Amino acid sequence: MMQSATSGMAANLSAAIMNQDDPETVRDGAPAYLLMLDSFIEGSPDDASMLGAAAELYAAYGVIFVEDKQRADRLTKRALSYGQQSLCASNKAACGIDELSFKEFEKVLKKLNSKDTASLFTFGLASIAYIKVHSDDWGAMAKLPRVESSLKRVQELDEHYKAVQVEHFLAVLNTIRPPALGGDFEAGKAHYERAQALSDGKDLSINVDYARYYARTLYDRELHDQLLADVISADAEQDGYTLFNTLAQLEAQELLDAADEYF
Repeated sequence: MMQSATSGMAANLSAAIMNQDDPETVRDGAPAYLLMLDSFIEGSPDDASMLGAAAELYAAYGVIFVEDKQRADRLTKRALSYGQQSLCASNKAACGIDELSFKEFEKVLKKLNSKDTASLFTFGLASIAYIKVHSDDWGAMAKLPRVESSLKRVQELDEHYKAVQVEHFLAVLNTIRPPALGGDFEAGKAHYERAQALSDGKDLSINVDYARYYARTLYDRELHDQLLADVISADAEQDGYTLFNTLAQLEAQELLDAADEYF
């Protein structure tokens, strides 16, 4: 009963954070929630859903709200650790998955089933956060194919689970590197367009990443400016997206303000 109650509280608090329209409130208040999740995990160290909730919030906070590189490093490492523990708690076959060769990694992915979908998604999300903070580390960047395989496996297990986010992440993974370094911009564009369609325009962060990683890399000024203008003119208040939409509008304005210098 306690485990169920704390899991429900974690879900409700996460929803409240996602619907917050003042990012500074989240910046100031989220650390207390992170510590509370840590305490819940101390009491239920094998609760996959609790570990997943902690992984996702640590990942988001470390990437979005922390500017100090050392702090971001610590927070995203903890996010990745919780993500790995969540996947291990969900399916023992996945314990230690991050230490395997790519070939063995893919074999383990095939052993996962539908009940592991949420933890596998969280593992992928936490991995992306860690890689983003450590983008200057080629060892971290080498993990990108593993993340892409993880997210594609999520789609195989349950095509409807977090479908918008999965398509969005796959889009970024395909465009975060220029074509000369392995980026697949044709696939990336298709993922961005599917993510936009699935979100019905509610998730404004998709457009921001589409402009940042795709349009800027290809020097497509017209697409870049249109994507960002659409973000700025949209209604940020959307259930489940309000916080990230508010941040997306701030980022969109910054990218537009710097467009003349970039292009």
